[in-house]
Amino acid sequence: MKDIRVKLTFTEPILGTASANPEIHSEYIASKAPDAPSKEEEIAAIGAEEYEEKAMTVFPRNNEGIPILFDYQIKGFFKDACSMLQKCRAGKGGKPEEFAKESCALKAYKKIIDGCIFVMERQIPIELNGEMGNLQRPLRGQTAQGERIALANSEKAPAGSSVEFTIRCLSDTYAPAVMEWLNYGALRGIGQWRNGSYGRFEYKIIE
Repeated sequence: MKDIRVKLTFTEPILGTASANPEIHSEYIASKAPDAPSKEEEIAAIGAEEYEEKAMTVFPRNNEGIPILFDYQIKGFFKDACSMLQKCRAGKGGKPEEFAKESCALKAYKKIIDGCIFVMERQIPIELNGEMGNLQRPLRGQTAQGERIALANSEKAPAGSSVEFTIRCLSDTYAPAVMEWLNYGALRGIGQWRNGSYGRFEYKIIE
């Protein structure tokens, strides 16, 4: 068993992912929670009544009103990172690239992340580097009636904000893959609109 204490510092702003509308969150997002108590916890943490814009995505808050990430968001990032790194091979069917070899060696990686790699803190406070803001951007989609454009609005924590948490690997053999995923965070981050470079981070191991 190996514990890795890590600090992530966001090099780009990170966007909230929880719906500010409690009914939407209850029916869609929180339905992904593993049990009813955590579902209720997530709904309560939104504090939706504080937001006039019900379509926006926000950060949940803890009891002190501090914006947080939940543990499952970090594990979701791990799954996304491992999935992408497993595609990094030298030619079709070739050997894994050096920066992805540990991830490529994992079979059934989703089960491993679910059952063998844990984030020990349920709620992870975000240490803000300045004031919270919001980001609006257009979303374009093709429909049977032609192209439609909608406006997306997300709460935004500024670049330079940080989080600290502990990763527990039930087998030491998984730790090198975790390090590959953390390295990948410099390219693709956490939160909304990751393809737009939001939520990218650098990390530091805390001894």
